[in-house]
Amino acid sequence: MSFNDSVFSLTAREKKALDNSWAKIFADEIFPNIDEERFSVLYSSKASRPNAPVNVIIGALIIKELFDYSDDEIVENLMLDLHLQYALHTTSFEEQPISDKTLSRFRSRCYNYETTHGIDLYHDCVKDLSSKIAKLMNLSGRIKRMDSMMIESNIRFLSRMELIYTCISKLAIYFDKNYPNKIPDDLKHYTDSNDYNRIFYHQLNDNMEQIIQALLSDSDKLLELCGTDYEEVTEYQLFLRCLSDQTVVENGKRRLRTKEDGTMNSTALQNPSDPDATYRNKAGKLHRGYVANLEETVDKNGSVVTDYQYDKNIHTDSQFLQESLSQMDRSEEEIVLITDGGYAGQDNFALAKEKNIKLITTALIGKEAPDALADFTFNDDGTILLRCAAGHEPVRQSYTKTTRQCKVSFNCNHCVGCPYQGQCRPKIDGWNATFITSKNASNRAKSQRYMQSEEFSNYAKLRNGVETVPANIRKNYRLDKLPRGKQRGKFFFGSKIAALNFRKLFGFRKGLVNYAQNPIFG
Repeated sequence: MSFNDSVFSLTAREKKALDNSWAKIFADEIFPNIDEERFSVLYSSKASRPNAPVNVIIGALIIKELFDYSDDEIVENLMLDLHLQYALHTTSFEEQPISDKTLSRFRSRCYNYETTHGIDLYHDCVKDLSSKIAKLMNLSGRIKRMDSMMIESNIRFLSRMELIYTCISKLAIYFDKNYPNKIPDDLKHYTDSNDYNRIFYHQLNDNMEQIIQALLSDSDKLLELCGTDYEEVTEYQLFLRCLSDQTVVENGKRRLRTKEDGTMNSTALQNPSDPDATYRNKAGKLHRGYVANLEETVDKNGSVVTDYQYDKNIHTDSQFLQESLSQMDRSEEEIVLITDGGYAGQDNFALAKEKNIKLITTALIGKEAPDALADFTFNDDGTILLRCAAGHEPVRQSYTKTTRQCKVSFNCNHCVGCPYQGQCRPKIDGWNATFITSKNASNRAKSQRYMQSEEFSNYAKLRNGVETVPANIRKNYRLDKLPRGKQRGKFFFGSKIAALNFRKLFGFRKGLVNYAQNPIFG
């Protein structure tokens, strides 16, 4: 602070108001915990012009989401609003350190570094800051919960005809801009901004087949024009991808793909404005865009989103869980992770166990297992059944690796009249009683039995709270306005998570958190 710091000119009343505001908590507890060092790789190690302070940039990105500012608004408000200057420790600056290009250039540096090195510096920063907020709120980290949310891409739905037209038009505009003499006259109408309306809104419906044939014919003309000279051009790549998704060539003639040709998969291009967006039908609702996975640490003092993942919406909950667990070190103290049934699976339970994590899913997907299987005993890898529920050892058995099942034979005297015979349902042939079982089925039966306990009921109630996080983000942080593209969307989503966590910290410090108690917390 300098002697001319603007805080010194405040009256006692004004200083008290500032100390009671959000800016005080941000300045004291968020700003000092922003790790600038990780971003040093983005800047020159040689003597050069000083960069805008990274902690100010990241703090501004969080505040921007906190109050739903645009880039221009956060720059302007930082110049005029003492709250923002106090929060970002810039009250002594003669000139505020960020300009209209500072934030966009910083994002671009992060994008380029991730593309080159595969490391998302901003995600790591937000995750580290979230962990520090959890510690400030005295969250033990012993209980976590996880949920995913669909995020719609900010794109318009295009019919197949519109999609093909749009890709042709973008490629034609590229040629008109860069090689104006190369594009044929009969394709130049695609460069006219009014051409789309003429084709799709001013034509009669009975001309649709004629329009389709014209689009396919023009597509072949463009393919011949491009040859192999433009394979690095984005517009050409999207054009080829669209034709591959939507059309087939039969007897030397191009036509639209039909069901008989094989259905188009979920990775098909939805709109050239967002090539990363994918298609998914979930719970009877159609989605075009992305999916985020949220891991929330919860305790009696509140909750904090301590990690997040962001990917194309064809990424499943099970894949998110496996990736998250694979990146974790084994915990010395057992951690309880509560999820819904989409994260279930024996591979997931096994991986969680390796990390000393107790995975609890509040629902199970698939066929119910007989209760007696819960008392079956297998070896560690599930290749050998040691004892059945009645305590008998098999006479013979074999293991099928592809199905992970054991075919076991018992002395028929052990099965006939056994109280569990109706559940095991062995096939009795002479002196043998044979049936097929597996460790997966046994584990499932154990999970079903555990789901009847009071402890599980308390965990299930606790999991319900994580469903408020997606609703909160949608309502307060304008998810429908995320930038297009997986990489850019993930960056902005991270800022929203950081802003959400600051709100939780602010509520905790002000005593505004009224968190429902649960016997699980002790």
